[in-house]
Amino acid sequence: MGKLHVGSAPAAALLMALALAGCDTVRGYFPSFGNSDPAPEPIPAQPAPAPEIPASIRAAEVVGRWGYASYHRPEDRVRTEAAAKGGCSHPIVIDQGPSGGVMMYPADNSQKQEFFLKGSPSGKNYIGPHGESGQPGDREIISFDGRVFIWRYVDPEAASRYGTSVYVRCAPRA
Repeated sequence: MGKLHVGSAPAAALLMALALAGCDTVRGYFPSFGNSDPAPEPIPAQPAPAPEIPASIRAAEVVGRWGYASYHRPEDRVRTEAAAKGGCSHPIVIDQGPSGGVMMYPADNSQKQEFFLKGSPSGKNYIGPHGESGQPGDREIISFDGRVFIWRYVDPEAASRYGTSVYVRCAPRA
């Protein structure tokens, strides 16, 4: 076998093959080397979610047995509280949730779900799923004194169907 001369065709082909093979190795270390594709645009950072504001009511204060009723007209509130107290013969039970919330029935669902007490920048309290307060799945707490718990749905459609909810704490079992 003869010597390869740099000027010969077989030598040039061999050098070209080695050079091309090296491009993949170089490209591994320098991704932009030999690559005509533009670099991908960086993905803009998503803003961090606003920290949840704690409610002025603790979940433990809401846990218990409650009589329930609701009203649509504000002038029916006093009568509705009396009706809710009468509901203690078949109370609604609000349990402590596994993640620090309370277990309640969501609208149009017969399975309890964990809801969380949430504050808001305006000072209002809400009860609903995790996340920002005042969302359609939330209920705005109108008043809570430990004995009477009144709230209404944030979602206008649910609020029009269910009205303002009144819970009256049932006496402890004897």
